[in-house]
Amino acid sequence: MDKNTEEFYRRLKEELAGSADWPSEYLYKFIVPSSPEKIKRIEEAFNNMGAVIDTSQSKTGKYTSVSINVRMDGPQAVVDKYIELSTIEGIISL
Repeated sequence: MDKNTEEFYRRLKEELAGSADWPSEYLYKFIVPSSPEKIKRIEEAFNNMGAVIDTSQSKTGKYTSVSINVRMDGPQAVVDKYIELSTIEGIISL
């Protein structure tokens, strides 16, 4: 992981620590190239967590937005999930 990415996750963790009482609901938003395999990988990452997942394709169908509302234990758990999903080629975290 490069230095900018590490800094981003460190700041995110600090922000989350001060913004909510944990465990808390967290809304993940991603944009990914429309590929059933990539969308499935995102969905599987939240399997058995009671997550509510919404997907929506772009007008051209080239990209899919994926929103996941899920109860997370704390800031580190949120960051860990972002890191886990960052391995999906073309994924953008919003």
